[in-house]
Amino acid sequence: MYKDQSMSRPSKLQIKVNTFSLIWGSIEFVNRVAKECFSAVLSVAPGDEDAIRCKIVSLIKADNIDDALSTIVTLSKKDPIDVGFYKAYCLYRQNKLDEALESLKGLEKDNATMLLESQILFRQGKMDASVDIYQKLQKSKIESLEINLVAGLVSAGRASEVQGVIDTMRVKATSSFELAYNTACSLLERNKFSDAEQLLLSARRIGQETLMDENLADDEIEIELAPIAVQLAYVQQLLGNKQEAIASYTNLIKRNLPDEPSNAVAINNLIALKGPKDITDGLKKLDRLIQKNSGDQSFQLVPSLELKLSPKQKESIYINRMLLLLHSNKIDQAHELADALLKMFPHSVTPVLLQATVFVRENKAGKAEEMLGKYAKKFPENSKIVFLARAQIAATAGHPQIASESLLKIPDIQHMPATVATLVSLKERSGDTDGANALFDSAINYWSNAMTEDNNLSIIMQEAAAFKLKHGQKEDALKLYEKLVKSQNNIEALVGLIQTAAYTDVQKAETYEKKLKPLPGLTSIDVNALEKTSGARHGENGPHLANNNIEPNETKTSKDKARKKRKRKPRYPKGFDPANPGPPPDPERWLPKRERSSYRPKRKDKRAAQIRGSQGAMAKEAFSSNSGNMKSNQPSNAKGSSSSEAAVQPKPSSKSSRKKSRK
Repeated sequence: MYKDQSMSRPSKLQIKVNTFSLIWGSIEFVNRVAKECFSAVLSVAPGDEDAIRCKIVSLIKADNIDDALSTIVTLSKKDPIDVGFYKAYCLYRQNKLDEALESLKGLEKDNATMLLESQILFRQGKMDASVDIYQKLQKSKIESLEINLVAGLVSAGRASEVQGVIDTMRVKATSSFELAYNTACSLLERNKFSDAEQLLLSARRIGQETLMDENLADDEIEIELAPIAVQLAYVQQLLGNKQEAIASYTNLIKRNLPDEPSNAVAINNLIALKGPKDITDGLKKLDRLIQKNSGDQSFQLVPSLELKLSPKQKESIYINRMLLLLHSNKIDQAHELADALLKMFPHSVTPVLLQATVFVRENKAGKAEEMLGKYAKKFPENSKIVFLARAQIAATAGHPQIASESLLKIPDIQHMPATVATLVSLKERSGDTDGANALFDSAINYWSNAMTEDNNLSIIMQEAAAFKLKHGQKEDALKLYEKLVKSQNNIEALVGLIQTAAYTDVQKAETYEKKLKPLPGLTSIDVNALEKTSGARHGENGPHLANNNIEPNETKTSKDKARKKRKRKPRYPKGFDPANPGPPPDPERWLPKRERSSYRPKRKDKRAAQIRGSQGAMAKEAFSSNSGNMKSNQPSNAKGSSSSEAAVQPKPSSKSSRKKSRK
C-alpha cells in the first residue's frame, strides 16, 4: 500500500493594509464594517482608493472571497484603481492558480507579489521554483519566511539543505512550533526517525505553550496541533511500532477534528498500514474524501481537501483507493479511476504502473507492454522503473524476448550479476544461446576494466564457464576456468577446470588434479579395489569408513550381537498382582456384541408392521394392484384367476365367527 506522510506546510499568507490599521474582533464585526462603514464611505467618496482597498481586504478577512472578487471586477470597470494584487490573491484562494499567476504578471515585483507567487507555485507542486523565490527574499525581513522556505525545501526533496538554511538565517529549529514541525519533516526525509520524534514532541510542547498564551481554548489548541499528532503517529509507523501507530491513527479519526487535511492524512496512512485488511471499511473511508463529477470520468477531492492538500498527498489518496479496488476485484471501477489518474497526474509514473496492473488483471499483458513502452519513450527520465515493470510483466506472460529487450534498455544495471543471470535465463527460454554468450562476454569485459572495490568478475566468469560447459563449449569454458585458477586460486574454479579438462585434455586434468588437497581419512582406502566393487555400503551402527583388515566371520558375529535386543520386564496394569491374577478375562471382550456367543437378538415388534394412514387406504391400493394382476392374467389362465380370487378374499374376523357359532 502506498504510504504518505503529513508533509510540511507553509504558513498562511497574510494580507495587510498599509494605509491605516483596523482592529479585527470577529467575523460578524468584519462583515458589519464591510457592509456599513465602507459602503457609507464609498457613498460619500466613490473613488476613494483607501476605502475601496479596505473594503476588499475586509471581505477577504471575512472569507467572503466571491464578494471580494466581484467587488474588484465591478470597481475595475468604473475606476482605474490598481487592485491586481487583491484579484490574484482572491483567485489563489479559489484555487484558480493559473489565472492568479496571470494576474501577477503585470504587477511590480515587491515582497508581497513575490510571496504570493511562491505560494501559488507551492500549491501547483512546482517546489523548486517556489524555493527560488523564497531564497531571493532571505535578505528581506519577512515574518515566518524561514517556515515557508523549509517547507518548500522538504517538499522539493532537498531536505539535506534544511540545516544549512537554518544556520544561515541564524534561527533555531525550536524558535516556533511550525518551524520545529517542518524541520522534523526534513529529518524524516533523511531517515533520522528518533531525532524527528524528539523534535516533534518539542514542537507539540512549544505549540501548547504558545497557543495557551494566545488564550485559545483546549479544543482550538488540539485542532492547531493535529498535524503534529498525525506526524508522531507516522514516526511510530516508520519505527516499526505498528500497533501504536494504528491506535494513534484510529484515535485521531474517531475524534473527527475540524482539521480535515490531518484527518485525511490519518485515514490514508491507516489504510496503507493495514494493507489489504478491511478493504470494505477502507473504501468507505476514502469514498468520503473523493467525489466523482457527474457526467464525466473526472475525480476530485472534497473542496476543503482539494485546496489544502499538496499534489503528492492527493495522488497518494487516489493510489490507495486504486489498490483497494484491485484487491477487491472491482476491475471496472479500477479501470475508470486509472484513466482519470493519467489525466490528473500526467507527469507521475505511478498512475501508468497502475494502469498496466489493470491491463494485466484483465489478461491483456500485451496491451500493458505496449503502453509502458510508449510512456518510456515519452518520459525518458522515468524510463528505468517503467522498463523494469515491463520486463516483469513480459516474463510472467511468457514473452522472454520483450522482457530481455526491456532490461537491456536500462544501462545502469545491465552488468550487475543479478541482471546478467536474469537476462541469460530469458535468452535461454527464447532459445538464443548466442545472445546469452554475448551477454556473458560483455559482462566479463565490463568487470575486467571496472575499477571498483566490489568487483564481480570472478562470479560472472564462473557462471559463464558453467554455462558454456552446459551448452557444449568446452574449450571456452576451459579457458575461463584457467583464468580463474591463475588469478583467484579458487577451489571451485579448480574443480570446474578438472571436470572440464577431463573431456578435452586428460593430461591437463591430471596435472591440475595434483593441486587438490587430499581429504583426511581417505589414505587407507584402496581406490582401485573400490572401483571394482558394485558399490559400498555404510555400516548400520558404525562409522562410514571401516577397516579393511577385519575378517568376514568377525563382522558377522558383531552384527549378530548388535541385532540381539535386550529383554525387558513386562509392564502390568496399576494394581495388578501377577502372583494372584484372579479369574481370566472374557476372551470375547473385544468382539462386537452381535458376534459374541452370549448374544440373543431382540424379537421383532409385530406392531411395527401395522397399517398407518387413513382408513381403507392400504386396502384400496392392494385391491387395485390385485385387480390389475387379475386382468392381465385372465385371458391366459382362467383357473388360475379363480384360485387367485379365492386367495384374495379376506378371512372373517374372530367376532363374526363367534356370532355365527352362537346362532
